[in-house]
Amino acid sequence: MSESKAKELKKQLFYKKENGIDFMTQEELSACDSFCEGYKSFLFSCKTEREVAAWAETTAQKAGFSPFNPFGEALKPGEKVYVMNRGKSIMLCVKGKRPINEGVRISAAHIDSPRIDLKQCPVYEDSSIAYFKTHYYGGVKKYQWVAVPLSLHGRICRNDGSFVDIVIGEKPGEPKFCITDILPHLANEQYTRKPNELIKGEELNVVIGSRPFKDDAESERVKLNILNLLFEKYGIVERDFTSAELELVPAFTVDDIGFDRSLIGGYGHDDRVCAYPAFEAILGIDAAPEYTAITVLTDKEEIGSDGNTGLNSSYMKYFIEDLARLEGFEGRDVFRNSKCLSADVNAAYDPTWSSVFEKNNASIINGGVCVTKYTGSRGKSGTSDASAEYVSWVKNLLESNDVLWQSGELGKVDAGGGGTVAMYVANLDIDTIDVGVPVLSMHAPYEIVSKIDVYMAYKAFLTFFTK
Repeated sequence: MSESKAKELKKQLFYKKENGIDFMTQEELSACDSFCEGYKSFLFSCKTEREVAAWAETTAQKAGFSPFNPFGEALKPGEKVYVMNRGKSIMLCVKGKRPINEGVRISAAHIDSPRIDLKQCPVYEDSSIAYFKTHYYGGVKKYQWVAVPLSLHGRICRNDGSFVDIVIGEKPGEPKFCITDILPHLANEQYTRKPNELIKGEELNVVIGSRPFKDDAESERVKLNILNLLFEKYGIVERDFTSAELELVPAFTVDDIGFDRSLIGGYGHDDRVCAYPAFEAILGIDAAPEYTAITVLTDKEEIGSDGNTGLNSSYMKYFIEDLARLEGFEGRDVFRNSKCLSADVNAAYDPTWSSVFEKNNASIINGGVCVTKYTGSRGKSGTSDASAEYVSWVKNLLESNDVLWQSGELGKVDAGGGGTVAMYVANLDIDTIDVGVPVLSMHAPYEIVSKIDVYMAYKAFLTFFTK
């Protein structure tokens, strides 16, 4: 067999992941870069689930979406509605031409990210320094969160039903916050700890001030001064922290990475890098699609999707059941014929940390949107494991519409693992698979993604809704 024949056969028979730049025209690359400018702006301005949901509602309203009325008339083809769930998750729907019992197309992404939450009684003083006590949220390497600038985001609810929303530390000139670390000169004891205990949970104490209230007759004067400042500016007292959701997130900008500006660095790519394309895709539907399209931006995935704003609850199920009822069908009539792309990230192959990856089955930066048949850990625990038939359907859909894609899994067998919302959607008798963007430094305060992969995620979700 000649070398040229072998080369021809390899091209025909082998599956090789390649850099997407080789498959994109200059026009498409320009569209990719333009799309990612919008994403960068979104990522910087929406650092919590509440902020994403509020932004999505406002943007959707401008695009012609109206609040869904479960007791109204059946939706007409092309009609656009949304449901806000407690200000922390949101669903958007464009009614398709077909009766809803023929199924819906769902793209489900989560909008919460690993972070540092405040405890309910967080303010204290020690040695003339005022601090916040905290509780980390989601899977974090705690040592990554010390000695970096943090901003404070969230909502404080008062007893009278009023509330105040807070964002401190994002604008130039605003104060920031920080968790201290021990200097290396005195770190001998710290160096003896296990890596996952270099910084312990109860050591994630945030510095919030050091000047005392000018009254020598009282103790805890630094704490008093801080609480007085908060009262004067926001009208809150210490007990109001018990009815607050306050989050500390990295006070970082969102930046192009590399001399070629091919990558994006920022906080919260997991999973807003999939939420934004899924949201933009449903806004990009310019005529009634064949099947009803639904984008779900959900909360609580990083801690197991529990709670009434997470997808392990029934709010999405109830919404689809309401849609079905208005057309005279049962929810189960819809579920069994529906399809879902669980829009969530995967770990991009990192050559520096290659030992935890199995290279043939890892996703690569610039390789396109990653299709993940199964997640979970060890023996595929905690995954829906999409069927071969559904994988084939998705693969054909993407390839037939020039969407650059790749397969991937979350590291070597027994190296660890993780989950997504896929299994909760699949439990409703819906064909579901994970489709999302590969991420470097996942769950770190500063993650990295490829602009090509972000754009291909948008193209994948729009194709899923419209083809």
